[in-house]
Amino acid sequence: MSTAKANLEVLPRSVQVMLILGLLALAAFPFAGTDFYIQMVTRMMILAIYAMSLDLLQGVTGLVSLGHAAYFGLAGYALAFLMPPNEAASLWLTLPLAVLASGLAALVIGFFVVRTHGIYFIMVTMAFAQMIFYLFFDNKALGGSDGLYVNFKPSATLFGVRLFDLDNKATFYYFTLAALLLVYVFLRRLLWSPFGRALAGIRINEHRMRAMGFATFGYKLTAFTLAGALAGLAGYLWGVQTGYINPELMGFHMSAHAVMMVILGGMGNFAGAIVGAFTFEYVLEVFKDLPQVGGINLGKHWQLWIGSFIVLVVLFAPRGLLGLTQHLGLRNKVGDE
Repeated sequence: MSTAKANLEVLPRSVQVMLILGLLALAAFPFAGTDFYIQMVTRMMILAIYAMSLDLLQGVTGLVSLGHAAYFGLAGYALAFLMPPNEAASLWLTLPLAVLASGLAALVIGFFVVRTHGIYFIMVTMAFAQMIFYLFFDNKALGGSDGLYVNFKPSATLFGVRLFDLDNKATFYYFTLAALLLVYVFLRRLLWSPFGRALAGIRINEHRMRAMGFATFGYKLTAFTLAGALAGLAGYLWGVQTGYINPELMGFHMSAHAVMMVILGGMGNFAGAIVGAFTFEYVLEVFKDLPQVGGINLGKHWQLWIGSFIVLVVLFAPRGLLGLTQHLGLRNKVGDE
């Protein structure tokens, strides 16, 4: 998949309208949905933040990481360790510390991995993630294979005043929606900033950027650190919602999960990561609920169907679902003329 075909940085007007309608639908959803579906959509929004964090590396900078889940899981563990066993810890303390822990881990690991290129970068990121996975998996003091429970939701109290209650599912839903919107706006502004354009230049031709005087190592390390911190934000929200953290959140499948969401929606624009996360999770639920036909349990083989779906999207929509929307819009416009 070439860079030109894979990235869609400028969003067409039709896509912008679709995203605004989607935001309005998310804002109104708790008034119509049950608690089960509110929790499901909340999970989709958390994974959308996670996917956007990887898109900063994969779609904008051109760095494909298969170890991104390490920072997602680390923030969840930071929340579990910071939460006292008998009372709720402060949101204003645990959230920045958890994000900072993921960012610092990404900074240290990134210092080594961004020196590599291509397949070596992919393999080294996966190797570091596996090291962190087994550090927690094999260490009983860190929870071991059983993981850790987060017994309380963080307290959103400020100067003795309780601002909101994260125990309420609708409140946590809107808190996650606000985080999703803030991350998206921040990353879109970053994309068109001088820093973001430098990252895009590195993706297209790093040698030329270096010849023009850009310190590409520093740019890539900054992007790697920021992506890890944002993945930590998603991991923190995941821990708050589920109340449980285990090493599987750092596993290879969670990193691959993020890669597929980014590719599915369309790389390089962050809206694609959101669309990819929602679509991937929805299609996943549909395939898992497939009925039994002729003695064959179709839902049991959901991995086969989701894999086939991803392959079809890559073959027929190389720019992802957002790129396909643009393509169909252009065809209709030509047809009208």
